[in-house]
Amino acid sequence: MEELVALCKRRGFIFQSSEIYGGLQGVYDYGPLGVELKNNIKSSWWTSMVYEHDNIEGLDASILSNPLVLRYSGHEDTFSDPMVDCKKCKSRFRSDTVANKCPKCGSSDLTEPRPFNLMFKTSLGPIEDENSFAYLRPETAQQIFINFKNVVDSTSKSLPFGIAQIGKAFRNEITPRNFIFRVREFEQMELEYFVKPGEDDDSLNSWVQKRLEWWKEQGVPTDSIELYEVPIDELAHYSKRTVDIMYKFPHGLEELEGIANRTDFDLGSHSKKQEELNINSEVKSNNDSNSKLAAQDEDSNWFVPFVIEPSAGVERGFLAILNEAYTHEDIGDGKTRIVLKLKPHLSPVKAAVIPLKKNNQEIVDLSIKTKNKLQALGFGRVMLENTGNIGKGYRRHDEIGTPICITIDFESLENNTVTVRDRDSMNQKRIKIIDLENYFTSQLK
Repeated sequence: MEELVALCKRRGFIFQSSEIYGGLQGVYDYGPLGVELKNNIKSSWWTSMVYEHDNIEGLDASILSNPLVLRYSGHEDTFSDPMVDCKKCKSRFRSDTVANKCPKCGSSDLTEPRPFNLMFKTSLGPIEDENSFAYLRPETAQQIFINFKNVVDSTSKSLPFGIAQIGKAFRNEITPRNFIFRVREFEQMELEYFVKPGEDDDSLNSWVQKRLEWWKEQGVPTDSIELYEVPIDELAHYSKRTVDIMYKFPHGLEELEGIANRTDFDLGSHSKKQEELNINSEVKSNNDSNSKLAAQDEDSNWFVPFVIEPSAGVERGFLAILNEAYTHEDIGDGKTRIVLKLKPHLSPVKAAVIPLKKNNQEIVDLSIKTKNKLQALGFGRVMLENTGNIGKGYRRHDEIGTPICITIDFESLENNTVTVRDRDSMNQKRIKIIDLENYFTSQLK
């Protein structure tokens, strides 16, 4: 983990937020390369969910939540962790992480566990009082559920279908830890997939396999993953069954993604006329909703769909992908290199164009022209690396995961060829500039 943290800081992937003022615990900023990798992960997820499924639509809902949303969802009652304080050093911990003594100073003089609300509140409007507050959403799922009827009415979708969303969520974690694994501000990639009751078990099993395949395509192999069938007594209040995809992070085996069968709890909780819907789950009586969040069967009878939810954190995905790609490699003659063997579609920089001499105008001009042509293909960022040191340029781009380096030299001016270098094998070959776009495209696809 220390090596990954050092790499992220050194190469501009991740910075501690507000570092010049001592930082802010559990909050991080994504630098020039980090924002590219993060966006590429989200784009890959969005493509696999929305573009590759004709029965899945996208959504980008608000971060602020009406308090009623989180009241009927159960968050106001259940979204808290028991915490303890150390009376000696004043540190605060989740009670399930403390074994009768303070992890920081070793004192056994601890307070009794007490509930701690994980949701952030903010005030709306000019006057702060008990009626002018809203929550920052603790998950993206609820905004999907309360938009169920809007999506159905505007798209004419029929079951089974899904609504996908990527967005920020906020949790007032007592003890953020393990770099970006557990933080207070994070992004979720969530799908709510609506099915008929009775089809939910098969649907969950299908989504587990789909998600395993997706992680494999991102460079997280199945031998780094374990499936965890969450025991009944550990299930969330809304869940009939949950399968967690567990990954071997540097700090240990932890959850990478959860696939939950949320039954009809959420739509049933937010629906009006609940007594007409034969809801399976135990839900609060709702006299505030103005919408019936339900579907009709072939006989025009109303029912509440069940929901299968694959939910993954962008930050945890980022950390897992980075961990798998990070390679310390012996390249012979007593030399080593650090290389990020990222899948090309995730690489922050798709190619680096390197002029042999940074002060030769003809070489630099051809390099700029080549860079612009490749950039226009739309695969992502192409960088002009005009440092004048080929060896250092190669090492830098190995370390940030650039799959292709292209060197423009004097021979390029004479016969319109360039040297292309493969990141993983370090093999180099000469190709014609006229063939470069096809080569670039084939390598990235």
